[in-house]
Amino acid sequence: MNREEPLFRKVKNYSYQELKILVGEIRDYIKTVVSKNTGHLSSNLGTVELTIALYRVFDPDEDIIIWDTGHQAYTHKILTGRYGRFNTLRQRKGISGFLRREESVYDVFGAGHVGTGIPAALGIEKALSMVNEKRNVVVVIGDGALTSGMSLEALNQLKQLNSRLKIILNDNGMSISKNVGSLSMTLTDLRLNPVYREIKEDIKGTLESMRMKKLEKLLSRIKDGIKHTFLGGNVFEDFGLNYLGPVDGHNIKEMEAIFKTIKEFDEPFIVHVTTQKGKGLEYAEKDPTKFHSVSKIDPETGERLYTDSLISYSKVFGKVIIELAKKDTRIVAITAAMPDGTGLSEFAKKYPGRFYDLGITEQLCVTFAGGMAVKGTKPVFAVYSTFLQRAFDQLIHDIALQKLPVVFAVDRAGIVGHDGPTHNGIFDIAYLNMIPNMKILAPSSLQELANMFYTLLLHEELDGPVVVRYPRQSEYGILSEIIDNMSQIDLWKWEKLIKGKTRIAILATGSMVQPARDVAAKYGLNMYNCRSIKPLDTTTFDAIMKENDIILSIEEGVRIGGFGSSLLLYASSKRYSGKIHVMGIDDIFSEHGTRAEILKELGLEYGGIESTIKKLRGELNAYNDRVRKDRNNLTGYQLDR
Repeated sequence: MNREEPLFRKVKNYSYQELKILVGEIRDYIKTVVSKNTGHLSSNLGTVELTIALYRVFDPDEDIIIWDTGHQAYTHKILTGRYGRFNTLRQRKGISGFLRREESVYDVFGAGHVGTGIPAALGIEKALSMVNEKRNVVVVIGDGALTSGMSLEALNQLKQLNSRLKIILNDNGMSISKNVGSLSMTLTDLRLNPVYREIKEDIKGTLESMRMKKLEKLLSRIKDGIKHTFLGGNVFEDFGLNYLGPVDGHNIKEMEAIFKTIKEFDEPFIVHVTTQKGKGLEYAEKDPTKFHSVSKIDPETGERLYTDSLISYSKVFGKVIIELAKKDTRIVAITAAMPDGTGLSEFAKKYPGRFYDLGITEQLCVTFAGGMAVKGTKPVFAVYSTFLQRAFDQLIHDIALQKLPVVFAVDRAGIVGHDGPTHNGIFDIAYLNMIPNMKILAPSSLQELANMFYTLLLHEELDGPVVVRYPRQSEYGILSEIIDNMSQIDLWKWEKLIKGKTRIAILATGSMVQPARDVAAKYGLNMYNCRSIKPLDTTTFDAIMKENDIILSIEEGVRIGGFGSSLLLYASSKRYSGKIHVMGIDDIFSEHGTRAEILKELGLEYGGIESTIKKLRGELNAYNDRVRKDRNNLTGYQLDR
């Protein structure tokens, strides 16, 4: 925990002129740090005034304030005792880009995935009521979070549980990419409807001039009459919430008036605050999606500081799926509010009738894909590994159990770097490995990624779901050449890359193949690209066990339940007498930092693999020395064989 005096205590006493200056300073600070460190830019620029107004009314020392995700909470961090450390944002040993309970007492509930805010706030509120502790519980959510099933389920419980939650809806019309669905359309209608705008002005004037009793009557009139007359009610009131808004999310004085009012009520409220993503920074305002999450950029122009010929796996996937869709009209692409991040934006433009963005609803996306597969289409669901975790039951019950041929393009598999533990995709091998009928592939290069999808979607008769997992990584290559060189491969056959001179073999998957190959070449080891994680290529593995005394498996995922675990189970059933050493991620949540830094700490790079090989070679040499000594003394068990 830090000892810096929280800035929110001073902000309460600032004049509005001083607040205006502070707003500019905070925006400039966020811009400067994020452009240097990487991070979420446009969304945080939009919540500066909102956060200041909220903390001038609700006291984080006394009230419970929960932020639904870190995408909008940088100002929260700056105001709650981390101003001095904010320049370490997302750096190794620095502060996280998301909410973390270990980092500050003011990060009440950790969050990296949207939709957790209202459920957690409701649980906290009920826990407080059990010990007769009456405190305001406030939750700030983004409009994209409303598409999440958890948010809707929690809203459905508010009335039944007699909740008095205060929900601040930060509506900027976007989550990461543009919001979709009926709820988004409802919010747009509310933002633009002139009746609501007029009501908002009435409320604003009333708050400044009326006493509380008159305000109650006004609220009742709004709820029971005017809104229903002109709009037929709204979804929030149907959930039992008092609705206020839209409110200008960049007008501190107006928001303060609203917040002071709702603080006095023992009823649940939703305050609909409209903000502009990228506020105060011209290039971020013009293209808030592009500047939602940024790499290192020029803070003044927004231009990337480093450009080279590196190509990401996401970009190759996006181009490949377009090319394959030209050849087979049954191919459709699905995303959960991530067309840009997963590389599907161009596909969406080229094939709008075969593209489905279902919002932040991973569970829905999985089962939706299953429904499409039932009728003979070829659905490809592109999703980050960490987000697919949210649909674990649907993967089992709706897809694998029914052997539905859905292809999962699992992006950001393994260590993602600066986003840290909430976004590291280190569990997918383990949680998918245990599911019957599920197959898992991991490409070792950009070309192999292209070849896998080419084979799966054009040349393979799928008898169930297949996952292709690939890292947040870029490599040198020419995109047009990768596309031109796509070819059919044996997906389920391991590839021997190096024939060594020792009885040690390395079995590597995906991103670990290249560094392992370099080590194997240096030490004369047998080296295999194990592109098929499940099913195991048991024919090749049987031969490997016969020819090697030591086997080293390497994967960018957790060791428990992973690829190495499968090797151990199979080797045990075959009574393999040699040694299998499993390299992967231990039973931990890996921290944030650059991808290279974290992989080095985990030993999953050239240096770590080399150190392990040296140790294993030493063990093998010692074993061979003992055997030779036993043979010379005619006492060793080897003589009896």
